[in-house]
Amino acid sequence: MSSSSRSASYYIKTSRSFSLVKRYAWFLTLLVGVGGQFFPLLGLLVPFIMAALVGMSLFKGKYWCGNYCPHGSFFDNLLQPISRQVKIPGVLSSRLVVAAVLLFFMYNLTNRFIHIYGTMDAGQLYERIGFVFSSTYLVVLLIGGLLAVAINPRTWCQFCPMGTMQEIFYKLGKALGLAGKYDEKVTVQHPDLCRSCEKCARVCPVQLEPHRNFSQDYQFEDERCIRCYTCVKNCPPGIIELAGKEKAEEYKRKSQQTTQQVAETQG
Repeated sequence: MSSSSRSASYYIKTSRSFSLVKRYAWFLTLLVGVGGQFFPLLGLLVPFIMAALVGMSLFKGKYWCGNYCPHGSFFDNLLQPISRQVKIPGVLSSRLVVAAVLLFFMYNLTNRFIHIYGTMDAGQLYERIGFVFSSTYLVVLLIGGLLAVAINPRTWCQFCPMGTMQEIFYKLGKALGLAGKYDEKVTVQHPDLCRSCEKCARVCPVQLEPHRNFSQDYQFEDERCIRCYTCVKNCPPGIIELAGKEKAEEYKRKSQQTTQQVAETQG
């Protein structure tokens, strides 16, 4: 069996859409990316999307990526059936690649805006701005779509500049104390209940391994997690969920009480 076949058998295809938004948000990608080439004003929807994902990331990390992102919906629903679904090369999530893509994105967008303001009159300003955003959306659709089919549906997400911005603002949100109350992470009822079947890793869209990395607080702390519920819905014993810090503390407290009771009984 080839290494590609082994990889494909590990990273299995399964449903990743558990809400109407996640199931049909891909339509917005086509509307803005393709439709915006003919009706540029559609591109003006993008700044609102950017503001929403950045605002949400202050409180909930990359929750937008896993539940609301139109491109993510496009990759998961339309392209996953025809994807090779193999392991994503680690280099694509390296700091060098992630930083380079973010810097190029910022430079390119800034340069195009400077050109617009320097050459266009007010009557065409909004259409030109909309066209810049819609063209950017189309580029993500094309490049991300190609990578989705050739490698894995969420390959683009490894270095997506919007995803990187969410991680940055999530760190800020934690530093400011905004994320504590609203943040939800993959939480296990008790680490010892895990069968190490690796199902959570096999279905994870961004190929993380929750079962190997639960903290002492019973939560998966990896900031790359997109909180998409896929591992939760596919856990055979049903011992993980998306939960806040208080719920995790409750599980840990109950576990400690049970351990103490067993020790007293044996003693």
